Amino acid sequence: MSPGDDLDSLVSRVDPDRWLSARFVSDAALRTDLIGLYAFDYELARAPRTASNALVAEVRLTWWSEAADEVFAGKAPRNHPGVLGLSRLAERGLTRADVEPLVDARYRELDPTPMTEAEALAWARDTGGGCARLAVRLLDPTCDFDAAQAIGAAWSLSWRAAEQADLSDLAAREQRAARRLARRLSAKAFPAVAHAVLGARRKGEGDFARKARVTWAVAVGRI
Repeated sequence: MSPGDDLDSLVSRVDPDRWLSARFVSDAALRTDLIGLYAFDYELARAPRTASNALVAEVRLTWWSEAADEVFAGKAPRNHPGVLGLSRLAERGLTRADVEPLVDARYRELDPTPMTEAEALAWARDTGGGCARLAVRLLDPTCDFDAAQAIGAAWSLSWRAAEQADLSDLAAREQRAARRLARRLSAKAFPAVAHAVLGARRKGEGDFARKARVTWAVAVGRI
């Protein structure tokens, strides 16, 4: 099994929404690169959530930061599927500065203090938003990167609001803005943000319903 197959299997299990969106990328190589990006982002998100304490989480984030340093410095990538996926992004022309916000934003999650609206918005723009921005760069370099980032941020905020209820109004506002911004994206770029039609799972909503919503979003170019 190739590293690409490993990553595809991983992302389908741990990030099914973005994995589903990626199914609508017709170019197999680009789809593999997109999955590599999502696998890297998953590992960053996983670090603060699964560590036994903040110090362990910080060590894990530092490991990924150092692995990114090595990849973008042209060194042989560490033997980890997520790092190998990251190396493909370097080959596509992304830089260390491009992925740095994705890493740095996760350090805020080490602080158990609830996020303010301003903190949550900044966090969302650098996590889901930053990832969507890079995804659009891969799929359509001529597209509106800022629009993609705002849409990705709205997706991240919907999940954050499911855990922190006082962010619900902010998440709703950003989702409304995302619907307007989605019109700026080309059909080629849209799979980078199609998952934003979903957000946190609704009560009683099954996998088939979520797949149908993403399929509809891609078909009409709307979230």
